[in-house]
Amino acid sequence: MIKVDEGNVLLKPSHRKQLMSWLKRALRLGDRLGDFVLKLTLHRVGNCFEIRARVHDSAGDFACRSRQSDWQHAVRRLVRQLSARLHVQYVQRMAGISD
Repeated sequence: MIKVDEGNVLLKPSHRKQLMSWLKRALRLGDRLGDFVLKLTLHRVGNCFEIRARVHDSAGDFACRSRQSDWQHAVRRLVRQLSARLHVQYVQRMAGISD
């Protein structure tokens, strides 16, 4: 499940759709782990966009953060971080099951 708090950033419907399409891989990995909740918070701070993500899943909780001058670059960087972290959790969980 994804919860998006846009804060003081106005997203058009097309931007929201783009955001969801970028999160597809992270969602699939989270579903494999189980009990997946992703909370995104978007804020504009001065000239920059700050995106924070809090993740809860069956393997544990973690947070990621990205800050860029363009909201799309910030979200893309955050999505890469999320996918990499979820992948590591998934691999560790699968290695623990096979032992």
